[in-house]
Amino acid sequence: MNEEKHLTNIRFDSFGLSEAILAGVKDAGFVYCTPIQAATLPPALAGEDVAGQAQTGTGKTAAFLLAALHRLEQHPPSEKRRPNQPRALMIAPTRELAIQIEKDAKVLAGHTGQKVRVVYGGTGYESQRNAVKEGVDILIGTPGRLIDYFKQKIYDLKEIQVVVLDEADRMFDLGFIKDIRFLLHRCPPPDKRLGMLFSATLSFRVKELAYEHMNNPRAIEVEPDKVTADRIDEQGFMTANDEKIPLLIGLLRQWKNARTIVFVNTKRAADEVWGFLQGNGIDAAVLSGDVPQKKRTSLLKKFTEGGLDVLVATDVAARGLHIPDVTHVVNYDLPEDAEDYVHRIGRTGRAGAAGSAISFACETHAFSLPEVEAYIGHSIPMTSVPGELLAEVDPSSRIRIPRKPRHNHGHGSRGRNGGRDQHARKRRQG
Repeated sequence: MNEEKHLTNIRFDSFGLSEAILAGVKDAGFVYCTPIQAATLPPALAGEDVAGQAQTGTGKTAAFLLAALHRLEQHPPSEKRRPNQPRALMIAPTRELAIQIEKDAKVLAGHTGQKVRVVYGGTGYESQRNAVKEGVDILIGTPGRLIDYFKQKIYDLKEIQVVVLDEADRMFDLGFIKDIRFLLHRCPPPDKRLGMLFSATLSFRVKELAYEHMNNPRAIEVEPDKVTADRIDEQGFMTANDEKIPLLIGLLRQWKNARTIVFVNTKRAADEVWGFLQGNGIDAAVLSGDVPQKKRTSLLKKFTEGGLDVLVATDVAARGLHIPDVTHVVNYDLPEDAEDYVHRIGRTGRAGAAGSAISFACETHAFSLPEVEAYIGHSIPMTSVPGELLAEVDPSSRIRIPRKPRHNHGHGSRGRNGGRDQHARKRRQG
C-alpha cells in the first residue's frame, strides 16, 4: 500500500508498458502514479487525445512523455522517414520548461533508443541546429526557435505521430498562439496523430485551441477546485513600502536551512532586492528575462544543488521550473495577474512536500489581493508586521549592479525601433 499522500495506489508497471520504457521509469525513481498520471495515462496509452488540467508540480511531464514513448513503440515510423523528421513534437512556452522536459525525457527514454533534442532561443544556435539536422525522434522546443529551423528546412513535420502542448495557457499569455497554429497546421491531421495538451487552467480559449487542433480530446481535470496545493502554508503581511526590505531580510535570517524564491514584478525591483540582500550578508542571485541563457542555467543548477539559498525572480521563473526542495516562496510584490500567484507558490510544496508561501501586501500592490483571493477561492491570513521581524538595514548598504553605458547615436541598422524589435524577437524565441 502506497503511503505518500500525493500519490495513488496505481503502479506504472500496471499499464502494459514495455521493458525499455519501464527501465526508464525505474531510473526516474517512479513506482506509483500521481492523480494526473493515473487519470491521463489509460486514455492516452489507448490512443485517445487528452486535454489535462492539474495543479503545477503534479507530474504532467512524465504523463505525456510515457504516453508519447508508448505511441512511438506501438506505431513504427514509415520506411521513407528521414532521420531529421521528428516523430514527436513537444512545444513549451519558456526555455526553462523546454530544458526541464528534455531532462525528464532523456531519463524516461534512456533505454528506448529514441533521440531527444531540445531547441530554444538565447543560446546554442548552431549546436542546436546541427543536433536536429543529424537526427531527432522527439523534438522539444519553444515556438520561435522551432519555426526558425522549420523555415530553414532543418526538419519537417510530415512524420509527426505525437504532438504535445505544455502550459497551453501560458502560450496565450506570451502571444505564441499564431506560432503554435503555424506548426500544428504543418503536422499530419489530428486523427493521424496522438494529441496531448496540458495546462494549469483549462480556460475557454485553451479548450477552443484543443478542439480546433485535436481529435475530440478527453478533458481530464484533477481536483480543479483546489487551485493551490494542500500542503502549502499561505500567509501574508500588510506592509508599508519602506518595511519590505527590512521584513524580507528579517524573515530570511530567521529561516534555517531554507531554499527561498523571492518573486518581484519588475527587473528593477529584482536588482534592488538583490542589492540589499547582498549588502546585508545574504547571498542571492537574480533570475529574470534578460539574464543570458548560459548564466540562467548555471544559476538554476547552483540553486538546485544547494550552492545558493535565495533566488530573486521575475515571473519568467514562475512556470515550468522544477526545482526540488524549495521551502519558501515570498511574493515580495503581489502579482498583478491572479493566475501568476498560483504558479509562483507552486514552486514550493511540490510532489507532496510541505512548503510556505509568504505575501507582502504593500501600499503599491495591495490592490491585487482581492483578485488573488477570489481566484484561489480562499482568503490569505494577513497580519501586521511584528516589530521584531524588521531587520535594521542601512539604506546605503545596497550593492548596485554596474550598468554598461548606453550608446544611442540614432544610426545603424537597428534604427529607432531596433531595440524593441530585438526584444520582440527574443520573446518569440522563448
